[in-house]
Amino acid sequence: MTLVELGYNSDLEQYRKDKKLDAFNVGRIISEHKDRYVVKTDAGEFDSELIGNLRYTAESRHDLPAVGDWVAISEYDEDKALIHSIYPRHSIIERKAVGKPGQVQIIATNIDYGLIVQSVNRDFNMNRLERYLAICNASKVKPIVVLSKIDLISEEELKKLLYQINERINGVPLIVISNESNVGLDKLEAVINKGETYCLLGSSGVGKSTLLNKISGKEIMDTGAISQSIDRGRHITSHRELVVLANGGILIDNPGMREVGITDSSSGIEITFDDIVKLSNHCKFKDCTHTTEIGCAVVEALEKGDIDHDSYENYLKMEREKVHFESTVAQRRKKDKDFGKMIKQFKNQKYKGNT
Repeated sequence: MTLVELGYNSDLEQYRKDKKLDAFNVGRIISEHKDRYVVKTDAGEFDSELIGNLRYTAESRHDLPAVGDWVAISEYDEDKALIHSIYPRHSIIERKAVGKPGQVQIIATNIDYGLIVQSVNRDFNMNRLERYLAICNASKVKPIVVLSKIDLISEEELKKLLYQINERINGVPLIVISNESNVGLDKLEAVINKGETYCLLGSSGVGKSTLLNKISGKEIMDTGAISQSIDRGRHITSHRELVVLANGGILIDNPGMREVGITDSSSGIEITFDDIVKLSNHCKFKDCTHTTEIGCAVVEALEKGDIDHDSYENYLKMEREKVHFESTVAQRRKKDKDFGKMIKQFKNQKYKGNT
């Protein structure tokens, strides 16, 4: 397999020359397991780890590799390598890290399209769908909504769901599929282009791994049968993995996400809720919270029924999460800065005491 087939392009090659990385091989991270990575090159796959300097100078999660990254490596054994540098990313899909205030979790990097998969049975949730859209929009990743398991509901129920989606979401491609009957798979395969990278996003059990197996024509991922008691598939995928499809498209599968926490994604929220943002430009006060203020164009439109009430509530909730995340990040930075000052003062005092 060539680097071009993995998505390598002229911009990356130019960066390699500019940064004088010619002495290293170049590869793309196709899976991540804690502090080890599998890097795929035109010569094969290598079990890789970071050099010490890269690891210890990392100030945040953004300074460490993730699935989808291009990296400079040096081989030191038949199938082992060291990662010396991370190439620039043109996109990063991330969410708020679960249980870690003010921190982010990188889902994947260098993604062109986000395939947001929701099953039409118990998993379907419009608010969650808008959250995935906000994450994609903030990441400069083009979203495509994929409704799976349409064989589990009637045509009338499907029509109602499609109407509900179209009422709240505009301008986003929507594809309905069934992994059982293969309905819609041809339409999905038609939007997957050679050399472009797609990331599967969605909760556990919505059929992402089955979908990957279907469009790849191989049993790449283990899949679980649908549980009769909860009407959903069992969660199987335990790690992110990059796969090159037969048509040249590049797909990243990843574990289902129970929580889709919002980070400092102002642009993502603005694009997702553009109708509300446009109305806010006509509010009487620039710092309007769109809740109780007199002269709020958003509240007036809500009372008239011009905007969806559930979408409005979801917008406010995500805005609150964004503000909270930003304040938490600021607190962590201040705490780290104060700690650094304390260590510096301690060292200075110790030096003076020894002189």
